[in-house]
Amino acid sequence: MNNRKGTIRRIAAMLLVGLLSWSLAQVQLDFWSWRTEDVEAYEQFIEAFEAEHPDISVTFTPYRNTEYNTILSTALQGGGGPDVIQLRAYGGMEPLAQAGFLYPLDGEIAELDSFNEGFLAGATNREDGRVYGVPFALQTVQVLYNEAMFEELGLEEPQTWAQFVEVAEALQASGVDALANGTSEPWTLETLFGGVAPSYYQCNDFYNDIVNGAADFTDPRFANALNRMVELQPYLASDYMGINYTDMQTLFAYEQAGMLVGGSYELGTMASLNPDLRIGSFPFPGEEAGEACVSYYVDGSYGVNANSENVEAALEFVSFLASQEYGQMFTDTLKQISAVPGTEPTDPALAQMNELMNEQGTPFLMLTQFRYGQPSGSTLLQNEMQAVMAGDQTVDEAVANIQRGIETWYDFGSAE
Repeated sequence: MNNRKGTIRRIAAMLLVGLLSWSLAQVQLDFWSWRTEDVEAYEQFIEAFEAEHPDISVTFTPYRNTEYNTILSTALQGGGGPDVIQLRAYGGMEPLAQAGFLYPLDGEIAELDSFNEGFLAGATNREDGRVYGVPFALQTVQVLYNEAMFEELGLEEPQTWAQFVEVAEALQASGVDALANGTSEPWTLETLFGGVAPSYYQCNDFYNDIVNGAADFTDPRFANALNRMVELQPYLASDYMGINYTDMQTLFAYEQAGMLVGGSYELGTMASLNPDLRIGSFPFPGEEAGEACVSYYVDGSYGVNANSENVEAALEFVSFLASQEYGQMFTDTLKQISAVPGTEPTDPALAQMNELMNEQGTPFLMLTQFRYGQPSGSTLLQNEMQAVMAGDQTVDEAVANIQRGIETWYDFGSAE
């Protein structure tokens, strides 16, 4: 009996040693993000990776969106931080690359060779031209609308400003708000700008002119776009000055408003709030038919900590995040447009937004070009337009302030 017990103990000890040895041999990766709402999805993604790479274990740690940048920067400056980093795009990524915190990925991640160059710009350091992240999502800002409501009222997608006004007034006459958009939070005004303005500053023509030094923000086309935003005030949510972002989502999801100028990132939220809501989308119409376009931008990327002790394993994981297999999982699970080549949204509403982006897309002006210095174009636009919407200043004053702020760090006389 004692011999039997001794044998069992020896077997148990051997198993314990084996498990311990395997655990010690397994590489542990830390992966940080600001996507607290996507924990379940990322756990699924990581499970798929670990099934193919049993020697690597990944721990996903999300932080509050508003706290993430500070927490990450503090950790990196102290020589720590995660092995794999979810990075902001454009001006949000570049300071980390320039400080030497990020490991360059071009030449390391073969999948990047097939990525769209415009998408890679969101993860490229302009100083050395190196790519430091794998873009994970594209967002596009369009007019989302309630298909059932439009059908019930006999409304069609408007092609001109006059037709948009007719649609808005018909929705209001039916007892709902035309648009769910409010102005309580300044950043939501930049979203409104991204949805409305390109169709009134001549889309890629103005974008290219300002990027190439042929125009600045005093160009009449920019003021024209801001004035159109002001002319939307009668069609915004009731008491729009007090409507915040959560209110906007609630109004649209629960069918108290017929339209919402918002990003493709809204679709997942709307599906969770109201699974029965049928959503269509259209570009905010220009003055005349055929003048409309839609903003798009890279939402962020996945990077590797240059000071990681597990760079090789981190690169293996990021390579997986650049694969078509992952890209399709990403778009199917999170209902977002993947930046990975060869992926196609299966959700009908997302597929429609993706098609419009591909056909009529223009880069989101402030976000893609004017977040590289302070005060950023985004901050200036948000604050100045909030003051305009409140009646505290004119569009011309806002334009002058935006131009004055950006030219403190940006040279409009030469392409940046």
